[in-house]
Amino acid sequence: MSETYTAPLTFSKVKAGKGLEAALELDRAGVINEITASGLKGRGGAGFPTGVKWNLAAAAKDPVKYVVCNADEGEPGTFKDRVILTDHADLVFEGMTICAYAIGAKKGILYLRGEYTYLQDHIEGILRKRREAKLLGKNAGGKKGFEFNIEVRMGSGAYICGEETALIESLEGQRGEPRNRPPFPVNTGFLGHPTVPNNVETFAWAATIMSKGSEWFKKIGTDKSAGLKIFSVSGDCKQPGVYEFPLGITIKELLKAVGGLDAKAVQVGGASGSCVPAREFNRKIAFEDVATGGSIIVFGPQRDMLKVAENFMEFFHDESCGQCTPCREGNGKILEGIHMLQQGKCSMHYLRELCALGETMQLASKCGLGQTSPNAFLSIVKNFPDEIMGRAGAAQE
Repeated sequence: MSETYTAPLTFSKVKAGKGLEAALELDRAGVINEITASGLKGRGGAGFPTGVKWNLAAAAKDPVKYVVCNADEGEPGTFKDRVILTDHADLVFEGMTICAYAIGAKKGILYLRGEYTYLQDHIEGILRKRREAKLLGKNAGGKKGFEFNIEVRMGSGAYICGEETALIESLEGQRGEPRNRPPFPVNTGFLGHPTVPNNVETFAWAATIMSKGSEWFKKIGTDKSAGLKIFSVSGDCKQPGVYEFPLGITIKELLKAVGGLDAKAVQVGGASGSCVPAREFNRKIAFEDVATGGSIIVFGPQRDMLKVAENFMEFFHDESCGQCTPCREGNGKILEGIHMLQQGKCSMHYLRELCALGETMQLASKCGLGQTSPNAFLSIVKNFPDEIMGRAGAAQE
């Protein structure tokens, strides 16, 4: 396999502290208006407008508020947040500080993936330097009356804690299980107080936007998907690694850049995303077409797509928290059906039942894990019938 490549990122060209300085020259509403005007949407995958989220938390009538950075990067095929925290953690903390100023929070928490323990000392060192530079603590950034500090909390290695309400439950010392919504974290979050949970990349872009201006960001990408996006590219390509592209780039254009034009499929959005076949490589990677939190997995001509589906479903079956029935039982049933297909024991009728089960899970599961876990299986059955139907046809109806 080729060495992992890291493309030059815009973050490396941003002058440290400029974004915070610009934010503190505005009032809180001015900061939120600038983020809103940029069109920035959450870079963790859900794509919720960042300015709207910050505004809802700012409007909440509670003197205690929190900013939470979701660094629980557990999606298979995703590793771009690790690179951002390694090379640009200062910018992430600057974005958190800007958010805290905008919503009126005094405390921030970085929830770091349990497997990223080796990054903890590095991150704590950067936080110490920010405190020494008076960028954290009382009168942070030289703004009289503005107080904000950040602490690091380690995750426990559970995929489900990447879901924002399960993450908050974990922060509170509870089992990492999703909450019913509403209420939403912006109203009732950490310890019952208004909380803004955003992804690592989202905070880094927020600081960059305040530094370079909302118009700069808005001009990049598409009308519905503004700005640049960081991608984790892995699999059957010549140059896997971390890349920065404008949203709206086609899958074909991305594959050309990473040396994967011979691919027969691309999994966009990690294990919970969609498996796109070669005939659809002109589709755009954007919130209005094929959305992603950043994971791009390339599958070459030699890959067995049913084996790919098995790999993903094994992951979700293992990672389901078991709280709701559709996810707890459904993932196991689909995995069992894949094994039957591999053995030639799954009829076409039962395959249709499995697909119906997957669609039910998408509608009835409590959180994003169960709602998205059938995606890969359903898209593989739809897009690669020649690799699936023959095996199903081997069994009696």
